[in-house]
Amino acid sequence: MAVPVWSVDPRTGKQREQVGHEATAADVDAAVRAAAAALPALADRSARAGLLRGAAALLEEHADEVVAAADAETALGTGRLGGELARTAFQLRTFADVVDEGAYLDVIIDHADPDAKPIPRPDLRRYKVPLGVVAVYAASNFPLAFSVPGGDTASALAAGCPVVVKAHPDHPATSALCARLLQRAAVEAGLPAGTVGLVFGFEAGTELVRHPLVSAAGFTGSVAGGRALFDAAAARPRPIPFHGELGSLNPVVVTEAAAAERAEQIAAGLTASFTLGVGQFCTKPGLVLVPAGGPGDRLVAELARAAGEVAPGVLLDGRMRENFLKGAAARAALPGVEVPVAAGDGGGLTVRPGVVVAEAAAFDEPGAYDLLLDECFGPLVVVVRYDGADALESVLGRLPGNLTAAAHIGADEAAAAAGLLARLSALAGRVLVDGWPTGVAVTAAQQHGGPYPATTSTSTSVGATAIERWLRPVAYQDVPEAALPPELQESNPLGLPRRVS
Repeated sequence: MAVPVWSVDPRTGKQREQVGHEATAADVDAAVRAAAAALPALADRSARAGLLRGAAALLEEHADEVVAAADAETALGTGRLGGELARTAFQLRTFADVVDEGAYLDVIIDHADPDAKPIPRPDLRRYKVPLGVVAVYAASNFPLAFSVPGGDTASALAAGCPVVVKAHPDHPATSALCARLLQRAAVEAGLPAGTVGLVFGFEAGTELVRHPLVSAAGFTGSVAGGRALFDAAAARPRPIPFHGELGSLNPVVVTEAAAAERAEQIAAGLTASFTLGVGQFCTKPGLVLVPAGGPGDRLVAELARAAGEVAPGVLLDGRMRENFLKGAAARAALPGVEVPVAAGDGGGLTVRPGVVVAEAAAFDEPGAYDLLLDECFGPLVVVVRYDGADALESVLGRLPGNLTAAAHIGADEAAAAAGLLARLSALAGRVLVDGWPTGVAVTAAQQHGGPYPATTSTSTSVGATAIERWLRPVAYQDVPEAALPPELQESNPLGLPRRVS
């Protein structure tokens, strides 16, 4: 019996419309096989670039419809979602430029040298080829930028890999609309509609990662869900790469000098960052270490004042709301913890942001306060007071891997802060100074990934180098010119950037 998929309004908890049905094993197989059949056509780099640019243009052409659908399903607001659509279109065009440039192919040619020492060198020519069909698991909190038309999809298509997206249940109507636009863009670029597939349902997610024609997967979501899929990918007869973004505390360290110089400014910036999008950003600063006493206490007081003035907001769905309220209450109930601003029910289906304060010494008791070092998805921040470098290290030493880590330092502390930044770089993939992590620029130098559980690999899911996740290198040795792929021919007919000998 087909299980219906409903779009739900998080502001009311009521069903909006039936979007489709949960995919059966046969449905998943059909989507994957259609994607696999599109793989040869994607070898045409100009068609891939055309698909990416066409998808961006169609998203912009249908922006009002897409934003309205996403807002109705996520309550994130049309302003925020309009910005996300613009980012998504920019990201698609960025990867089209990456395809045109061709540097991602990483062409390297070493000419034969029979006199090379200690051993003669054959003619070797190396470049990268697409892995195959990529499974993409959409995120709840970014219905565009990390969903059907998002970074995993854009980078996989740029690499020459067709995709099958497992839609997130929080925004199925938005996902279906975006999938239709991407499929239209594919057809208009001369590619099969099956280049981009879409499936719904929990079981479809596990069927997808186990399908023998799926060659890699990209995931953004919870630690529990991501780890289950990661384990399934590794347990296959032929294991596949699983690039998962799972969870992150994104710690922030405030030095005493910084707190003394600008406590109010830091408190205002922190409040804006941890409540942005009702605290539903993967880069939300969830743990802030401030100096004990004096300036640190002033910072905490300013934070409490600012956070207490933030209006309640709606989370993405009822389950997340329930988990947030339970998680906030459990943290507030720990002995010795202060709660200057209590997170809680904001009326209707909204929640109020909260601030929890603990002492660094509390973490000397193993396990007692580990809950404070777990991500709480939603508008809650944990503040830890530390007294000296040893106390700071005692907390940092307990942290798992993170997407980001930030330091707020004094005006004259740049040189002295090098050691702190080195310590934070061991914990995260992106290290900030005097800033907040909730903005992630789409650029070649970006790193959106970090040690586990932030991600399951060392790659990035944002920025031009995200394409590397869907490629593998192949070297050709002593192959006649006429038999070489055009990318590796001596005459360089495609005009690609390359490194020679």
